[in-house]
Amino acid sequence: MGSGCSKQIERRKDIRTQKKALADLEASGEDFPGADFRPQDRKNWMSELNPEKVHINKIVWPGTHDSATNKIGLPLITRPFAQCQSLSIYEQLVLGTRVLDIRIEQNRRVCHGILKTYSVDVVINDVKKFLSETQSEIIILEIRTEFGHEDPPDFDKYLIDHLDEFLIHQDDHVFEKNIAELLPKRIICVWKPRKSASPGAGSPLWSAGYLRDNWIETDLPSTKFESNLKYLGEQPPATSRKYFYRVENTATPVADNPVVCVKPVTGRIHAYNRLFISQCYAKGIGDRLQVFSEDFIDEDFVDACVGLTHARVEGKA
Repeated sequence: MGSGCSKQIERRKDIRTQKKALADLEASGEDFPGADFRPQDRKNWMSELNPEKVHINKIVWPGTHDSATNKIGLPLITRPFAQCQSLSIYEQLVLGTRVLDIRIEQNRRVCHGILKTYSVDVVINDVKKFLSETQSEIIILEIRTEFGHEDPPDFDKYLIDHLDEFLIHQDDHVFEKNIAELLPKRIICVWKPRKSASPGAGSPLWSAGYLRDNWIETDLPSTKFESNLKYLGEQPPATSRKYFYRVENTATPVADNPVVCVKPVTGRIHAYNRLFISQCYAKGIGDRLQVFSEDFIDEDFVDACVGLTHARVEGKA
């Protein structure tokens, strides 16, 4: 038996063992403050919780990973290797998503690695459509130049020109404010160029340090789950920091594994979002959780984040 084949057999064993570990942990319960709460209208859940009571640093923000990949690549050919969301940006926002992760290349097209999709104009138009239909929903819009690509020329000017009326300017005091104090501004836009100048203090755009994470590339679900807990535990409580910290409930294909399509790999961890929140509280780090994102976002994920936000707003978490 070749060494490559032996490694794959061991790999499959590791995956089975780790999936069982999460399933066994889930059997211990998934309780956390607000676990039973369900918003009446996910499209307007921030408004439903009362904008005058919802402070920015108390929100648990449901987000999507590689948000604009619903039409990336060719269907049934390259799309399964790069698609992380099946819904459009507008549909995600209506579902309750409030943090978007957009990767672009030099020609202002959205991309994931080497695969490209529609222009970033599609994202901007979807965001503006959603904002025109709602009144009190705040969005964190992260746009970054994808690894291996060049920054689009004058992209900061493009963002400001297209979103200016909605942009919440970079300011540490924003974290302490409630939603009502920020309105009618609606977007915290984090621009992460690779080589161009980063936004400065007071800019309409926010610099990279305001949205942080500790990404690890793994297709092993328990490894990612435990890593997320470890790094989150190293953060200060959400109410005492001046940046957003993101945890991604995702597992991703890796080069040495024969399963390279996104959906079956991320499916190994996808169902354990409520378990992650309950484990945060079991370990005494529930107050650290802030931005929580996943692939192929669904209603239950949104409800878990909104439920915990509601509990915080009501002083129950």
